[in-house]
Amino acid sequence: MRRFFHCTLLVLFCLGCSGEQKERERQQQPNILFLFADDQRQSTINALGNTEVITPNLDQLVSAGTSFNHAYIMGAMNGAVCAPSRAMLMTGRALFNIDPTGNTIDKAHITLPKTLEQGGYHTFHVGKWHNGRPAFKESFIDGSKIFFGGMHRQYRVPTYEFNAAGAYSESQLNTPSDKHSSELYADAGIEFLEQYDGDKPFFMYMAFQAPHDPREMPDEYLAMYDTARISLPPNFMAEHPFDNGEIDIRDEWLAGYPRTKAEVKANIAAYYAMITHLDAQIGRVLQKLEEKGLAEHTIIVYAGDNGLAVGQHGLMGKQNLYEHSINVPLIFKGPGIPAGRQTDALVYLSDLYPTFCDFVGIDLPKTVEGKSLKPHITKQSPAVRESMFYAYKNFQRAARNDQWKIIKYNVQDEFVTQLFHLEQDPYEIKNLAENAAYAEQLAGMETLLVELMQAYNDEANLDAPSWGVPVLPAWKDKVDPEVVKHLRGLAEEERKMRGF
Repeated sequence: MRRFFHCTLLVLFCLGCSGEQKERERQQQPNILFLFADDQRQSTINALGNTEVITPNLDQLVSAGTSFNHAYIMGAMNGAVCAPSRAMLMTGRALFNIDPTGNTIDKAHITLPKTLEQGGYHTFHVGKWHNGRPAFKESFIDGSKIFFGGMHRQYRVPTYEFNAAGAYSESQLNTPSDKHSSELYADAGIEFLEQYDGDKPFFMYMAFQAPHDPREMPDEYLAMYDTARISLPPNFMAEHPFDNGEIDIRDEWLAGYPRTKAEVKANIAAYYAMITHLDAQIGRVLQKLEEKGLAEHTIIVYAGDNGLAVGQHGLMGKQNLYEHSINVPLIFKGPGIPAGRQTDALVYLSDLYPTFCDFVGIDLPKTVEGKSLKPHITKQSPAVRESMFYAYKNFQRAARNDQWKIIKYNVQDEFVTQLFHLEQDPYEIKNLAENAAYAEQLAGMETLLVELMQAYNDEANLDAPSWGVPVLPAWKDKVDPEVVKHLRGLAEEERKMRGF
């Protein structure tokens, strides 16, 4: 009997030790604050080289953390590029291994917040969700000011409070707020931090609508920018040199044809003003993190869902595979992350899923395909990958390595190839594809593109008529004509707001 009693005590003691050990491990897991911008290209942060844009809070993150100069989205199979971008982010999977429109997420693909929740995290969502309500219900256990959709005016955004049952009917909408969306979402994040009790580590995903159009912001932020002093990008063009398959789409209606220097400058000024206003709201959230004593134990990540042309190559939108539209900001700050470091490693947004799990010690689901960036960040290990692949609908394909980039177009069986030496021509101005002196580089990049298409399960065949895949209709030809009319009206309002 005494022996049984001693054994029982030993078992209880061991269980207690195990419980205490798990509690210590849980307490050691850092919080994660994930700040996500909408339509912000990589080259719009002062500390990363654009001295015309005002971003003091993002500059502090750059100074205190590690920044990736070559973080990319893989592309999209529809004009709403942000939807598949976010789906790839949430699943850690490549474009052709998800619903490539991003409108849904397969239940078999366990999302990032779900995995973090299973690993002991309190998951909290603020702002935009563009991957369907069923996927949201499967992903988060808490949230506030949730916006289901792709875009909306920056004021009086239709938002919901979190509903565990996934019931989000119109009758449950919040009373529309007169606050700007960035302020509304920052307030929600600050309130969460204020009430956070530390019972579990948190993952807070703050998905802002800015700087997506409509380019609305408080007047004082636009007043910070003198349009006359805004620089035109070196690759400004009055019009794109050929039909890329998506010339006539909502984003492109935000400026007249042909593009004028004055209107592009006005759009850039408004774009920067939205980013500066967003930066100020991020500063408020980071200040609250400091006030609560949480900053030293929190991994802070800032990123964007896709870039934007705003006058580059004669384009205004993101429905293309140029650097300005696929290259996004990506900054890490937190415990164990080197300060003041910039890296040229080639990475995808889908790498964030395994990176977060690696940093906090949570096993990955087998469905995740991305690469953890933790070894590269903390140990400054060699490059993450040697090449990258991109796709837009069934009429644009691209690949790059550390120096070269190829883009191929097939629009109604009219074929165009572009070859750029990115090291010497980062703005992709000089097409070398027809230059015999670069025939070897062209052949090598064509081979690389085909290899990557096969590796990423792309069904297109560059040697087949129409690339052997269905022609995807133009965006404006497959949506409700009333929706097209409404969005054309919004674009005209935007132009009038800019004085055109």
